Amino acid sequence: MNIRDSVIMITGASSGIGEATARAALQAGSRVILLARRKQRIDALAETSVNALAVACDVTQADEIENAVRQGLARFGRIDVLINNAGQGLFASVEEIDTAAFRALLDLNLIAPLMMMQAVIPQMREQSAGSIINVSSGATLATYPGSAAYTSSKAGLNMLSDVARLDLADAGITVSTIYPFVTASEFYQSVKSGQEVATEQSAAFAAFAHTPERVAETILAVITSGEAQVDLVPRAYGGSDDG
Repeated sequence: MNIRDSVIMITGASSGIGEATARAALQAGSRVILLARRKQRIDALAETSVNALAVACDVTQADEIENAVRQGLARFGRIDVLINNAGQGLFASVEEIDTAAFRALLDLNLIAPLMMMQAVIPQMREQSAGSIINVSSGATLATYPGSAAYTSSKAGLNMLSDVARLDLADAGITVSTIYPFVTASEFYQSVKSGQEVATEQSAAFAAFAHTPERVAETILAVITSGEAQVDLVPRAYGGSDDG
C-alpha cells in the first residue's frame, strides 16, 4: 500500500511508538486519525498538520471506538490503515498476578485490538483494500520472569493477527504483526503493576533500547510491503534482528 495520501488510524497516539508513527506518517504525506485517552496530547500533535484529526478514545469502550471511526470517515472519507498500538504492561510472578488487573490488561492488549479491527473492516471491505498493523512485543519471542500476564496478552494478539490475515486476505485486507524490542518510551513507567520490576528490566536493557522513531519507520515499511511479521528483536533474545 502506498503511504502517501493514505488515511491511517493510530491507537495510543499520545506518546511513544504511536506518536512517533503519527509524525512519520504525516511527514510521508498521510492523513492521520489520532486516538488516545489523553486528548490534550493528541490535540497538540493534530495542531501541527491540517492532515491530522485527534479523537479522544478509550479503545476498551465500543461506543468510543464507533465514534472515532465515524469522525474519521466524516473527515477523510475512508480508512486505509489501522495501527493497533495502544497497550500496557503488567509485571508479577504467576502466583502474584492480580486476576482483576489481568482481565483489564487482556481487555486493552487483546480485546480492544479485536474491537478496533471489527470497527474498520466493513469500510475496508467496501474499499476492497486495507492494512491492519498489530503492535505486539518482542518479549513474546522468549521467556522472562514476571512477564506471564503481559506476554500472554500479547501472544494472544499474535495468534489473532495470524488468523485474521487468513480470514481477510480475500477481501484485500492485509494484517501484519510488529514485534518491537525494548523501546525508549513511557511504557515502563505506566505498567498496571510491578513498577519496581519494570524499572529494573528497563535499566537492564537500556543500552539496547530502540527509539520510537525506529519502530515507526518499521511500521510504515510494513504497511508498504504487506509482510506478515517483522521483528526488531536481537537474535540473542529470540528474534531475527542483526542490529
